[in-house]
Amino acid sequence: MPARHFDRTVVRAVRRAAEIPQAGVGAAVSAAESTVAGWEAGSSVPDQEKLPGIARVLGKPLDELFPREGSPDLTDLRCDAGLYRYEVAKFIDTKSDGPVAAAESGVRRLKPKYVPKLAAAYGVSEKALEQAQERSFGNVVEEAEAEEHPRALGEKISFLLEHSYPAGAVPGDGEIAEAVNQHAGSEVVTATEVEALRTGAGDADGPDPVVLEGLAEFFGVERMYFEPDEAVARQVYQGIRVLLASRSGTIGRVRARGLGPEGLSPEVLSLLTDLQAEFEKQVGPIDDK
Repeated sequence: MPARHFDRTVVRAVRRAAEIPQAGVGAAVSAAESTVAGWEAGSSVPDQEKLPGIARVLGKPLDELFPREGSPDLTDLRCDAGLYRYEVAKFIDTKSDGPVAAAESGVRRLKPKYVPKLAAAYGVSEKALEQAQERSFGNVVEEAEAEEHPRALGEKISFLLEHSYPAGAVPGDGEIAEAVNQHAGSEVVTATEVEALRTGAGDADGPDPVVLEGLAEFFGVERMYFEPDEAVARQVYQGIRVLLASRSGTIGRVRARGLGPEGLSPEVLSLLTDLQAEFEKQVGPIDDK
């Protein structure tokens, strides 16, 4: 796959605009100041593994600062995670990086037990890792088949970032965190924590509700968008039960969380009526007992 494009003039301009010295960039990616000067002068280019760190210290999204044509293979995913190959052995609990090296070279596929571990280390889904592996073996993965409905919170955030903004205008983690904190009226999340949510490395229990509310406001979507699919399904089912119970006069038997004394709004009733009609069309009348 094509490597990410490093444009020294763009990097230099962004660094100067951010008033970050070359030494600051070097310190962030374990490189000497003279090495960074060489990158900007065009006498050398940084390793692909260092590009994520450079983008991070300059406060720019990786895809914006260092674009790449086409979809990633296994080597690309590793580099996008800022990892050298010798560093991945610890993630798959092996003595060497041999299994990863063989897969990246298209010689031998990863053992199934390595897939979830590497996917977590790279901050991608298992399916994305498997598709990247196919590209490493020279197999074409149709993008229409590769795209799937985002399910995890990180996938949903990434989907919005990829599909809601033009090239060069994708907001960074710091900008998102600032907007969420403004919504909350206090600091409830940092740029680092937003990055963790976006890459799937966040707390297993998920962020506080106020963070999700702030994300929903920032992206202009309903708060429910960030709920797990099964949770959304439960809410819809609960709503249908409330509607049926209200029709039959048994509303007291239904536990309707968050339902105020005014009952359901006309808009919600209309939506639930449509859902019920569609459901009954598919499986027959619902008997709520």
